Parts: sequence; C-alpha cells; structure tokens
Amino acid sequence: MHFSETLLTDLYQLTQAQAYFINGKSELEGSFYMHFRSNPFSGGYTVACGMQQIVDFIESFAFSDDDIDYLRSLRTASGGAMFNNDFLTYLAQMHLEVDVDAVLEGSLIFPYEPIVRVTGSMLQAQIIETPLLNQVGYQTLIATRAARICEVAEGPVAEFGLRRAQGPAGGIFASRAAIIGGCSSTSNVEAGRLFGLPVSGTHAHSWVMAFDSELEAFRAFAQAQPDGCILLVDTYDTIHGVENAIVVGKEMKQRGQELFGIRIDSGDLAWLSIRARSMLDEAGLGYVKIVGSNDLDEYTIKSLHDQGARFDMWGVGTRLATAYETPALAAVYKLSAYRNDANSEWIPTFKATEQLEKSTLPGVLDVRRYYGEDGLIAGDMIYQLDSDVTDEMIVDPHDEMRQKRLIPGSFETLLKPLARKGKIVWKQVSVAECQAHCQASLQTLDPTSRRFMNPHRYPVGLEPTLHELRNDLRRKAKGL
Repeated sequence: MHFSETLLTDLYQLTQAQAYFINGKSELEGSFYMHFRSNPFSGGYTVACGMQQIVDFIESFAFSDDDIDYLRSLRTASGGAMFNNDFLTYLAQMHLEVDVDAVLEGSLIFPYEPIVRVTGSMLQAQIIETPLLNQVGYQTLIATRAARICEVAEGPVAEFGLRRAQGPAGGIFASRAAIIGGCSSTSNVEAGRLFGLPVSGTHAHSWVMAFDSELEAFRAFAQAQPDGCILLVDTYDTIHGVENAIVVGKEMKQRGQELFGIRIDSGDLAWLSIRARSMLDEAGLGYVKIVGSNDLDEYTIKSLHDQGARFDMWGVGTRLATAYETPALAAVYKLSAYRNDANSEWIPTFKATEQLEKSTLPGVLDVRRYYGEDGLIAGDMIYQLDSDVTDEMIVDPHDEMRQKRLIPGSFETLLKPLARKGKIVWKQVSVAECQAHCQASLQTLDPTSRRFMNPHRYPVGLEPTLHELRNDLRRKAKGL
C-alpha cells in the first residue's frame, strides 16, 4: 500500500487552511515553534531525532491529482462539498515557501524550549504541523530510550524490535532512531537498506526445534554461518545448551574458525551468564561473547550489572522500539507571532490557559546554550530573535522565583537553518555522524542529569525581556 505523505495530516489543518484562503489571509505569516513539556521516561534529558525526515517531507511535498480528487470527494454533515474548487486549485498549484529551523539530530534538548521553528504563510505552516510533530516526536522518543540503554549497557546493543513495533513505518524509523541514540546495529533489514545501518542477527528457537537434537542444530548453523556465528542456547536447558555450544566452538576452532558468541534469552540471566562465562573460559573459549536478551531495558540491564552478570553484548527489542511505558513525547506546535505580510512587524502572541504548563511563549524564538569552563553545558536561554541579549540571567518559565545567572562565556545557537522559502539548506549528514554527535552531546551533560532516579533538573529559562513580555501578555489576556 502506498500512502500520500501530503495527506498525512489532521483534517482541521486543511479546513483551517481553507478558512485562511476564503478570508483573504493567504499572505498572513506566522512563526510557530515545536516543543515538549517533560522529558520521557522520567529522565533528565531528551535526544532530538527525525529532522532528516522533515527534510524529506518538505522536498517531496505536493498535492497530487489523486490527493485533490479525494479532497473534492469529502462532504460535510449536511452533504455539501467540504472544500471549494478555488481552494483545491490553490492546493494543486501550491509550493511550500516556509522557513524551517531545527536542532541537529542527536542534540540534547529539554522541556519547553523550541526544537523546530517554522516561519512563513500561516496557511502552509498549519498544513505541515501534524506531519512534523509525527516525524520528530516518535523518533525523538526512541533515540532517547536508546541513549539511556546504551549508556548503562557497557557493551554493544543490537536493536531488534521490528516484530513488536507500531506497524511497518514505526519499525523502520525506530531502527533509525535507535542507532542515532547509540545502538550498534539493528535486525531490521529494510531499515539497514534505507539508511545504511549496520544489521545483525542470529537464529531463532525454531531453528533448534527443527532438528533431532540441539547439538545437531548448532553444528548445522555453524557450518552455514561460520562468520559471526552466535548460538541461542536456551531452547531447552541453558546450561546444557552452553555445553553443546562449547562442543561446536571447539570443532570450529579445529577448522580454523571462531564461534563468535552465545545468546541467553530466558531464565535467571545474571546467574546463567556467570555460569556460562566460567564454562567457556574453562573450555579455552574465553573469546566467545555472551549476548543477553529477554525484554530488557535500561533498568534491567543496570540491575544485571549490579548482580555481576557477565554479558558482553545485548539485544533489546520490545521496550526500545515501542518506547515501553512512555508511548508519546507529547510534542506540541504553537503559534508565537504573526504579521500581515513579509514587510510587516512581528506581533507576539500568547496562549493564556488555566494550566500554566500549557501556556506558550511569545515572539520569533531561538535558544542559546551556554557552556561552563569545564566544557559541560551550563544552561539554555530561550530568547526572541529580534531582542538584544545583554544579560545571561534566565528565569524559569513556570516559577519566577527560580532564576539562574549563567556564567558569561561560550554559547551556541541551537536552531539551525533547515529550509528557506521551501528550499532545503540543511547539510545532510549520515546516521553514524548523528550518533557521534549524540555521544559527544551526552558527555557535555553533568552526570547528575543523566542518572535514572531523580535526575538533576537542567536549567532552561527565559531571557528577562522575554519573561517580561510574556507576563505583560498574560495580564492583558486576563484583563488585568
């Protein structure tokens, strides 16, 4: 089944776009920013991912004849046409002309700060809202989970969650995001082809069950796949499986080959890995790796390390590819300023709400990241592009009493140009380069913000004049 990425949006984006068109507001410009409200998995950081898919989407964006025909077929509750012919003609001829800025993939990001900014026609910016949220939110979630798992793993982690992922597209992009987050390989062959990812795999229990004996199955697999051979030893009895793997490992050694590893997928993983390591070493097969799997996540792996488990590598599937227990990043896309046309002044906007955490920030926004003398990141400042930033004070957006003065020094601007007037200006980098950027970024974050339990809250705040502007707009909205 082939689907239209252009129609992969919510209906209200199109009905709202038509309302702009009918009211002569096609030239009305807006500045929108994407952000999220809390780090996933109760963690202290989030890893940005999915920006390359924004590039792919913008490059291929167009309403096809089939798309227009489908929209023409839609009817309102009273039976009338949902979209008029003039608007559909406009869509058929429309080319994206928005500016898009985004953080680099693999960058650390934090709640409430802009991670994508879209500036241009309100009509166009609304149409692309849903796909942008979809592309960035899910991959960011998976990349973050992968980074947490890989940080504690102390060895290579293979992602193999395709069979449990949320559909084909979910599986494809979960594999990509997992590699950016730090995984060494994926079992997903199509993701490997599409993105140039390293692929890896062993055999299933069914391979062993298809033979008269486990030893016969191991011998046959070693003959068929002598390079990188990993034997799954827990089909019947794990210790007996290790004994059979040792027999095959010695036979391979006599042939001038090496058994690469064994995999344990059930039982008391800590005890079994310790026992297996002892057996392999005593047999002269100290080079054979032990791979652990079985519904693992960062907490289980840390617990296994604490128990003295002897795993060299890990296979992680369900709890990584499904972002188990935190199913959504809950990213949002909000209007922060508008103007009548490209020659007008920006008018900051503010969404006042009963829930302070759901209020928005006004202006055309960006983020500065400050570094301390130790090379660690010290805090992020959200500011307006047209403001003169002279003070390194930041104010917590949800607690005015929480203020922090950043040490003046080196800083970088996080949002980088992705598209200008709909034309891509983003320098494409490989998944491996995004992974390296992620690993380097993690090393700049204080360990207290990387811990799993009650991580230290990394400071993100508003530049003082932005803070005052937001307060002024809030008082005005409340009639104060």
